[in-house]
Amino acid sequence: MFEYKVDDNISLKLLNKSDAEDLYALINSNRLYLRQWLSWLDKIKEVNDTVSFINNTRDQFANNNGFQAGILVDQKLTGIIGLHEIDWEDKKTEIGYWIDQNYQGRGIITKACKALLDYLFNRLKLNKVEIHCAEQNTKSQQIPLKLGFVREGLIREAQWLYDHYVNLVIYGLLASEYVNRDDEKC
Repeated sequence: MFEYKVDDNISLKLLNKSDAEDLYALINSNRLYLRQWLSWLDKIKEVNDTVSFINNTRDQFANNNGFQAGILVDQKLTGIIGLHEIDWEDKKTEIGYWIDQNYQGRGIITKACKALLDYLFNRLKLNKVEIHCAEQNTKSQQIPLKLGFVREGLIREAQWLYDHYVNLVIYGLLASEYVNRDDEKC
């Protein structure tokens, strides 16, 4: 099972069915905020929907195609970070993340992403990691910038978000850049 200690207070862990109620409560308490940026919220209507999500993420992990992990702060589930999938042929992936609105601005996502980058580049030996952010989500865009990602471009009207399209900004980081990056940025 995937479990990764980020620091003394933060850890990442593959979710279990026992996390379904906590995950549902976390989504529900952040639903209005997350709805600004994430298109899947209307699919989560009851606890069983989070059970299905957890089962799918465990299958994703078992099939060596990435994972979704809970972000735990002092053992409390506060968000999700994971890989949409892994392209093993081209050795690349995309990180996605979200966190409880009450935990934003504390560097938690940045630290979780850094830990995940260490895992992806050093353990899985991937060549490239991308982060896609809605163009208007400036808070989310700060994370790849802090971690030394390069803005690679903009995909216009790339995602349908309930009643409108949003543009996505694409950030990329290569293994060679990660090895040579300045740790002072993080």
